[in-house]
Amino acid sequence: MTDSQLIQLIKQGNTELYSELMRRYQRKILAFVYHMLKNSHMELIAEDLCSETFYKAFRSLHSFREVDASFSTWLYTIARNTVLSELRKNRAGNVSLEESGYTPVAPAEVAPEQAALRKERMNLVREAINNLPEKQRSALILREYDQMDYQEIAIILDQSVSSVKSLLFRARSSVKLQLESYFYEPEVEEQAERV
Repeated sequence: MTDSQLIQLIKQGNTELYSELMRRYQRKILAFVYHMLKNSHMELIAEDLCSETFYKAFRSLHSFREVDASFSTWLYTIARNTVLSELRKNRAGNVSLEESGYTPVAPAEVAPEQAALRKERMNLVREAINNLPEKQRSALILREYDQMDYQEIAIILDQSVSSVKSLLFRARSSVKLQLESYFYEPEVEEQAERV
């Protein structure tokens, strides 16, 4: 059953079907909310804000119109606005990636050295993304992690498509610049100078 069909049935009174919509989107919305909260001391409330997002969506489902946006785009917009509202209320400040408590785990079959290098690279990339301004970070997460197209991102961020492309360009450039020193190899540079 498509999202549209489910929504029509829910609007007709079959509210128990809303749990199916939640099941479809809960992991993605939770990940999005968590990423938006990474620069604050509020990561621990990601699940609460995810639940609040679904509650707000349920309460407003009668006003949802597919002509304006897809359900997923509408839901991401609600999630973004919920997080931004909470961030404005709390202004908790920045937290480092180490303090966030999130540690990626490498598969067991990976050699310890490779796992350590992979973990270090992942931490550096996450830190670089966390250092981005909010709109750049959101655009990058929606594009790279959630595989959304420019139009969907534009609707969620309330920007034009060209602004989204610009945000993504600046975000990628910033991440690349932040990681440049990590991938810089002095031996190669020294050899190039000798030649």
